[in-house]
Amino acid sequence: MPHTDLEERVRAARAVAPDLANLETAIKNAVLLDLAGRLERDVGSVLAANEVDMAEARGAGMADAMLDRLLLTPERLAAIADDVRSVARLPDPVGEEFDATTLPNGLRLSKRRVPLGVIGVIYESRPNVTIDISVLCLKSGNAVVLRGGKEARRSSEALVRLVRAALAAHDAPEDAVQMVQDPDRALVLDMIRMRGEIDLVVPRGGSALIEFVRENAQVPVVTGGVGVCHTYVHEDADLDKALEIVHNAKTRRPTICNALDTVLVHEGLADRFLPALAERWEEVGVEMRCEPSALSYVADSPVARPAQPDDFGQEFLALKAAVKVVPDLEAAIGHIREYGSGHSEAIITEGYGASREFVDRVDAAAVYVNASTQFTDGGQFGLGAEVGISTQKFHARGPLGLRELTSYKWVVLGDGQTRP
Repeated sequence: MPHTDLEERVRAARAVAPDLANLETAIKNAVLLDLAGRLERDVGSVLAANEVDMAEARGAGMADAMLDRLLLTPERLAAIADDVRSVARLPDPVGEEFDATTLPNGLRLSKRRVPLGVIGVIYESRPNVTIDISVLCLKSGNAVVLRGGKEARRSSEALVRLVRAALAAHDAPEDAVQMVQDPDRALVLDMIRMRGEIDLVVPRGGSALIEFVRENAQVPVVTGGVGVCHTYVHEDADLDKALEIVHNAKTRRPTICNALDTVLVHEGLADRFLPALAERWEEVGVEMRCEPSALSYVADSPVARPAQPDDFGQEFLALKAAVKVVPDLEAAIGHIREYGSGHSEAIITEGYGASREFVDRVDAAAVYVNASTQFTDGGQFGLGAEVGISTQKFHARGPLGLRELTSYKWVVLGDGQTRP
């Protein structure tokens, strides 16, 4: 049986889901704008809660990269508030009619977007995710049950209080946003087995969490987020452009899932590109784990070292990258097929033919030509925010925004037709 606290929160969310599904767009937008204002006005209470979380995390020896994910600042809260306003400005997907047609018998058919119902989200470390998920679920008419990581518990609770206060201020169902406060890991198993109570589960975290959910869930699941991301530098690439893109893809934020993990370099450009890249990465301390051919070009660099077998196919989430020289585009695509996770892949080339072939043949949620993979993000894609990034193909792929949090129903309008 599910834990009592979890069961109560899921049932509370379930009870108000129909009301939220039919909430007017104007009210939903008013709630979100109210929330944005609260995020700016109530900075003190949120930062005080975050300070306690940060102190405990430091005391527990949390790595610097994870501490950065956990940290909230006035600037970060202001950016979160701006993202909430961006979601408020987006079209409401609920009720949208599409694929309308009239059959020969006169029946008029269309599809109408509807919310999924109750969404359960399991995530770690990042308190900003609490707001991202809440606002996208509210705007798309879904109730949500949040199970955040214990390291961000106080921060997330403070943020959820603001969300629920904004809902209550506009007579909207505040029970539509629930947070499970018990840190017991057994709750994750209970949550993903609540068939008939939770309509979709989205896990956000490391590979261990995602595998656990995938293997044990009895409710529909959208998994992803583990990104083994490649950038292939083709022989005709502009050297300066390639250096900027690869550098940004690795170093802008190395701890996120769309950060570059492996650089593939065409052998015709390796003698110029790799030494220049090593010089650039030496300045910021990016460790280059090179296969033998790549290592021969940068052997004197202090940041270069021989690659180990498991370096290719690894999501580093740190200032480390695997490096390989390939003979041609075919070999690059073959390497990505073997080691990629279906998240984000990029080619840098000045040729239309190579870019077209790469886009056609590489199977990933996002495929780039001459751009950094760090753009794979709901906000950057114009979705306002994201609930997660799916590397599946059903029912959604890539950043999960408002439309990805809806399903549809067939609407059939007749005038007395009966089936012979």
